[in-house]
Amino acid sequence: MTAPSSQPTLPPSKRGLVAAPGRSGIDPRGPRFSAGITAVLLLLTIALGLGSAATPPTTLGARAGEPAFILFAIITALFAWGAFAGVRRHPYGWLFKTLVRPRLAAPGHLEDPAPPTFSQGVGLFVTLIGVLLHLAGVPFGLVIFAALAFVAAFLNSVFDYCLGCQIYLLLLRGGVFKARPVA
Repeated sequence: MTAPSSQPTLPPSKRGLVAAPGRSGIDPRGPRFSAGITAVLLLLTIALGLGSAATPPTTLGARAGEPAFILFAIITALFAWGAFAGVRRHPYGWLFKTLVRPRLAAPGHLEDPAPPTFSQGVGLFVTLIGVLLHLAGVPFGLVIFAALAFVAAFLNSVFDYCLGCQIYLLLLRGGVFKARPVA
């Protein structure tokens, strides 16, 4: 018989995300909160974009002025913010830390901020492709890539499954990234 552990039992998909002892981690509910906001904004982008997706406007200015494009460009900029500044400095992280976190009990564990930050980079890559395709006048380019980003945000917010984090862990195991030593 084994002694009970003080650590919560985590599903296999979350075990590699736990912050190492001696490292400061993030509340794992913060990225889920951010993903929920992102999922709603992406769903709105898809709804707005479906109107002109089959036949985008002919001029670059008209395509750039569409409400779906403007919202998608803002979402892309927010992904860039998270990817380059880190999830701790992201506006949604600030909202969570300031408005939501004080009303919740302490989390069962803290997570390493590197996988969610990498995930923001994946989101930036996906949405940037959609932005460029839309500006190039590719039919359904914006809608398809907004839908791909929505699926990832939905999985994270509803099922606590971060696709970008899992890609990060695969790359870490594959030796593409080096595990950071504990200070």
